Amino acid sequence: MNKQWTIGKIKGFVENNSESKLLTTEYHGFSQKLLFKCTCGSNFEKTFTKFKNNKQRKCDVCQPPKATR
Repeated sequence: MNKQWTIGKIKGFVENNSESKLLTTEYHGFSQKLLFKCTCGSNFEKTFTKFKNNKQRKCDVCQPPKATR
């Protein structure tokens, strides 16, 4: 079953699963980068897929990107 994400469902997911806040107000699909505010106050962009599946839920300063293999 494919879950249809709406901006409201994404906002709820972000609030329940991270300390970041969602700043984007419209959702147009999985490839769209969304704007978040980290707990340190920095804004950062991630696709919802990366935020959800890869657990990239903070800015690059608080959670540096993983080194490539």
